[in-house]
Amino acid sequence: MEVIPAIDLLEGRCVRLYQGDYAQSQVFNSNPVEVAQEWVAAGATRLHLVDLDGAKQGKLVNLEAIQAITQAVSIPVEVGGGLRDRESVKQLFDVGVRYCILGTVAVEKPELVQTLAQEYPGQIIVGIDARNGLVATRGWLETSEIQATQLAIQMQELGAEAIIYTDIHRDGTMQGPNLDALRELASKISIPIIASGGVSSITDLLSLLALEPQGVTGAIVGRAIYTGDVNLREAIKAVGPGRIQDIPPNLDFSTFA
Repeated sequence: MEVIPAIDLLEGRCVRLYQGDYAQSQVFNSNPVEVAQEWVAAGATRLHLVDLDGAKQGKLVNLEAIQAITQAVSIPVEVGGGLRDRESVKQLFDVGVRYCILGTVAVEKPELVQTLAQEYPGQIIVGIDARNGLVATRGWLETSEIQATQLAIQMQELGAEAIIYTDIHRDGTMQGPNLDALRELASKISIPIIASGGVSSITDLLSLLALEPQGVTGAIVGRAIYTGDVNLREAIKAVGPGRIQDIPPNLDFSTFA
């Protein structure tokens, strides 16, 4: 399973929010390129970038910082936050981003998701951020009446490469991922699911690894790698691609199910 470090950008700095609350932000580094290089050095195979200003304003804001990161690393970079038109997506691909993550437009302009998925096959991911099972939009500032599973099914049909599922109540809290919601989502769709929100330990990652056969192919880790609760290098060694043989043979996965 792929362990994907998150770099959340607010005013060009690397921060973390608590449950998506912009008023509860903590700056971890003013130079996000340094952070990106640190995660690459630890063995990351992909980086997850979020333009928090963009998510709030509905347009790309941190393009300069994103471009600096893509130029500084050689691994794939995925970006989300405020991507609500074709031009924003094109700008990101033009500066070296590998995957674009669409969130709000999946609810408000599903036809745009389909168009972009056809134009950039294999590079459009849909981010579904859920609050009590309902999809939140516009930087988590609004909650729709659409069920997360319903939207995932629709996005699969429109050509999305994968779904990033975030449980807002778990994000930044380090309380563990919402396994029940992930299991339900995995039962409804066949495209890959990347879990996000709540990972606080390698034990949490092992619990997600138990869902890998059902389609949970990756996990985004944020606050825990910044606080040191999760050592990224050790996490990748424990659950990363090809590493399942490193797991103790007597480990009882049923305790995570």
